[in-house]
Amino acid sequence: MGEIAASEAFVRTAAFLVIFLAMALFELWSPRLERQEMAGALKSRRWFANLSLVVISSLVLRVIFPAAAVGAAAFAEAKGWGLLRAAGLDGVLGGIVAFVALDFAVWLEHVASHKLPVLWRIHRVHHADTGFDVTTGLRFHPLEILLSMIWKAGVVIALGAPVLAVLVFEIVLNGSSMFSHSNVRISPSVDRWLRKVIVTPDMHRVHHSTDRPETDSNYGFNFSFWDRLFKTYVGQPPKRGHDGMAIGLEQWRDEKPSRLGWLLALPFRSGRDAS
Repeated sequence: MGEIAASEAFVRTAAFLVIFLAMALFELWSPRLERQEMAGALKSRRWFANLSLVVISSLVLRVIFPAAAVGAAAFAEAKGWGLLRAAGLDGVLGGIVAFVALDFAVWLEHVASHKLPVLWRIHRVHHADTGFDVTTGLRFHPLEILLSMIWKAGVVIALGAPVLAVLVFEIVLNGSSMFSHSNVRISPSVDRWLRKVIVTPDMHRVHHSTDRPETDSNYGFNFSFWDRLFKTYVGQPPKRGHDGMAIGLEQWRDEKPSRLGWLLALPFRSGRDAS
């Protein structure tokens, strides 16, 4: 298990760095929005807080789940557990089924994070960001990352998902989160075609609107068809347009959401106490 943990950590870290750098450069080359929250000193504070959450979450996860979801897949494989094995689905077909099932599981988890008050208290750390760029896709409280890994590990074991499929899924999920949250300009014609299958930045940005009906829509990170299938899809443009849409949560419109300490404490505070 130690070798699996080391290999998984190296591959995922390398993929993360390549994708993050590519999206950050894309944002500089062709930004979608030009806002105060996404430039200058405030951007620096946001990036510091958001990236610090990534580091803290990664350390917490490595202590509690050294091999993460890939380790759960290896465990299930060693035990011969899983619905896919029972159904005789293995190889490429089993990997594809596992990938799609895991994507649905993450979509379902995201919906639950909005609908269940105890989970929303944690998930609002992500939504409190008043900017929207590649670091927003990494901005999750360590407790949410831990709960998400427990959920994914349970699904992986229940499925008996192949190790390689889980590793690929984790890389794609991380990359698609950075892409769908990125502040990049994509032509409307390309966006329309892309969003038939995957979540684009313009599609997901609507989910970060302060307008509650828009916040409760477009939950997907990777595949876009779950929202269409379950009637949670909102098309373009958002009610106030992308340029006029307020991003974040209505009750926190100041600099607090860019403070690391405030973000770490937010799940344990009520709305009135979060000051």
